[in-house]
Amino acid sequence: MSTVKKHRAKKFNRATEDVGNILAMEHVNVTVPDQALATNFYVNGMGFTRDPYMDFGPRNVWINVGNQQFHLPTSKPQVLRGHVGVVVPDLDELELRLTRLAPRLNETQFAFRRSADAITVTCPWGNQIKCHAPGNFGDMKLGIPYIEFNVPAGTAAGITRFYEKVFNCATTLRKSSCEVEVGRGQTLRFKETKSQPDYDGHHIAIYIVNFSEPHSYLKNKGLITEETDAHQYRFQTIIDPKNGKKLFDIEHEVRSLHHPMYERFLVNRNASQSFSTYKQGHDAFVL
Repeated sequence: MSTVKKHRAKKFNRATEDVGNILAMEHVNVTVPDQALATNFYVNGMGFTRDPYMDFGPRNVWINVGNQQFHLPTSKPQVLRGHVGVVVPDLDELELRLTRLAPRLNETQFAFRRSADAITVTCPWGNQIKCHAPGNFGDMKLGIPYIEFNVPAGTAAGITRFYEKVFNCATTLRKSSCEVEVGRGQTLRFKETKSQPDYDGHHIAIYIVNFSEPHSYLKNKGLITEETDAHQYRFQTIIDPKNGKKLFDIEHEVRSLHHPMYERFLVNRNASQSFSTYKQGHDAFVL
């Protein structure tokens, strides 16, 4: 007579697999006054890739970083209030490129500093980019896993309520900061600080699944700043849903999954390739 062994069913926390309404953070947009200098920094120094298909001439440049981008239109410089977190394939190679680039940027705000596990870079106009090695953010080998914003004291709890209420996001609230989960492997971070410079109009772009309900809430509160087209709208001010208090300004370019740019394939080069160490078949970086 055969016997069947009974195995205890495994228990899983299914909530850890949930994804909120924001599916992805696609790009960070800051204006720059000099396209040649910007390309020198982001491509030659940081090792990122100028988008080979979207050509705006002297008006703009798009820089690919894995599945995310920096958008850099020409205008007076904008500086994000906080920093952008980036994963790069190799910190040693990044440090070498930045060291070689430094003499060409010595009359700008460019600087970099290496710590035990990251390199913090300042772009020629003051934007902060914190570069991490692979392994710190899941399986990401190249990309933008987070943006950290410096926000006024006492606003973290209200910002948490905003993203929970408006975008149905999972959040983590700490004593003076909060994290908003974005899709798979990205977060928006908000860290309370004593002071922040005035907001200068820089923005981020996000893709959301439920496109209409957040729009209805934001429009009802008078927060919509631009009705771009059928696939996109914008808002700027984060409020506390509890009392309507204005907490922080950061323009969100909100896109639906019907937007023609959704899941557009982004070309990324292998920044390790050089004339002296060239290897055939290794020109592209495989994410």
